[in-house]
Amino acid sequence: MVLYDLRYSARTFADAARQSRRPQPRTVRRTVAIHSFARHQRDRSVAEWSATEERRARQRLRAQAGAVLRLVNSTADELALDAVDTIDIVPARHRRGSLWLA
Repeated sequence: MVLYDLRYSARTFADAARQSRRPQPRTVRRTVAIHSFARHQRDRSVAEWSATEERRARQRLRAQAGAVLRLVNSTADELALDAVDTIDIVPARHRRGSLWLA
């Protein structure tokens, strides 16, 4: 794999200051030899972690929705109904999020 990058050196800044001009970056070429790719084997640890996180997210969602339903179905107390409007239920994250973080 070949990567090209633009870099400033101390000499570039010194030359630019001496000549009263803007510094120009120089091209740096870097090569990297890749011998193995990350997760090139079928590793089930990410799938197991994803399933656990998804299960926990569903449990949190059920608990928050249950709290809202208990407030709504309780006595017709005006304070309880006003409190329902302030509750924020965070949407459950999809399991692909843990694959992204792996």
